[in-house]
Amino acid sequence: MLTDRYELTMLAGALHDGTAARRCSFEVFARSLPGGRRYGVVAGIGRLLDALADFRFGPDELRSLRENGTVDEDTLAWLADYRFRGEIDGYPEGELYFPGSPVLSVTSDFADAVLLETLVLSVLNHDCAVASAAARMASAANGRRLIEMGSRRTHEESAVAAARAAYLAGFTATSNLEAGRRYGIPTAGTSAHAFTLLHDTEAAAFQTQVDVLGVGTTLLVDTYDITQGIATAVEVAGPGLGAIRIDSGEVGVLARQAREQLDSLGATGTRILVSGDLDEYAIAALRADPVDGYGVGTSVVTGSGAPAAGMVYKLVEVDGRPVEKRSQNKTSIGGRKAALRRHRSTGTAVEEVVYRVRPDAEPPALGEHDRRLQVPLWRDGARVPGLPTLEEGRERLRQALVSVPWEGLTLSRGEPALPTTFLP
Repeated sequence: MLTDRYELTMLAGALHDGTAARRCSFEVFARSLPGGRRYGVVAGIGRLLDALADFRFGPDELRSLRENGTVDEDTLAWLADYRFRGEIDGYPEGELYFPGSPVLSVTSDFADAVLLETLVLSVLNHDCAVASAAARMASAANGRRLIEMGSRRTHEESAVAAARAAYLAGFTATSNLEAGRRYGIPTAGTSAHAFTLLHDTEAAAFQTQVDVLGVGTTLLVDTYDITQGIATAVEVAGPGLGAIRIDSGEVGVLARQAREQLDSLGATGTRILVSGDLDEYAIAALRADPVDGYGVGTSVVTGSGAPAAGMVYKLVEVDGRPVEKRSQNKTSIGGRKAALRRHRSTGTAVEEVVYRVRPDAEPPALGEHDRRLQVPLWRDGARVPGLPTLEEGRERLRQALVSVPWEGLTLSRGEPALPTTFLP
């Protein structure tokens, strides 16, 4: 029931006039990238397939539809036995996409496929947006530790999905325990300002945290005076203190001062973590400062200004015949499509090629260093076995970003990192 009503009314109409059984292909793609972005990151495929396995209309759902008069009895009877029986191909998680990339292809009877629109788009629009923003932050961090800590800035289930997408895109850990339990993502977190304020002195709060978590913990030093906070932290934990965290103020300036003070106190190995309204631009601006890690909240879970990826779910083929939408500013290219990526011998990607999938024609030939992008995801009513894991998706993205021309990784506005060529 986490879907739009018009999917069911279209189903009812198609069952009524006999078009429900027509063989169709739907395609998921983005017409453009959010302003300033040079690439997108595919995320959420694993979540989508998990959701699809449970996408059913049970007695409670059918009762609600009947009581509300949403559809007729024939449609309710059809929904009672619904299980997606078609085929899905798509880009694996961690792959890059560009305008027009056929990120997902759904092929089945119209009735089966039309019900998936909202499910597919709600997952992919969210997760791709978060992963695309998170990848820019990971690039800006340049190997430094990144902790996703945005659970308090979004819906509770979106927080879990966002943590997964951020980890796929290169974040080191999440503060969200459910994401850790559900997906095996490393979790991190120590204390907030409230814990320091609870105690009569800052030293008492630090001592308790060290007693419970050990000297390798991270102490939050800016509840009161940061200079005194650092001195107290080293006094309590000793020069082996794991890290300090700065959560307010001009963090670049404060980090430089903190590094000097820590070194003067003998805590040369104590790391400096910063947090507080960071995004990819703020992270990039801190690259020259002695910062060892970043905690990122609101900006990552909201896609850093682009909370949806702009994906659409369009019918592109009916009974083998290409169909396309031609309304102003919302055109689509007809026919089921797939894609390959061209590379130089050096491994640098140079072009994305999108081509029609035809039963009577061979796909474009691969060059020595090229690769096809879509893989089978769903067959015979179940996910295809052996799909890449979340960890493998992280590695796929790392390799994909290495292959992108360097100018495509900048945070400045510009054309997509790779041009897309559409073959007839």
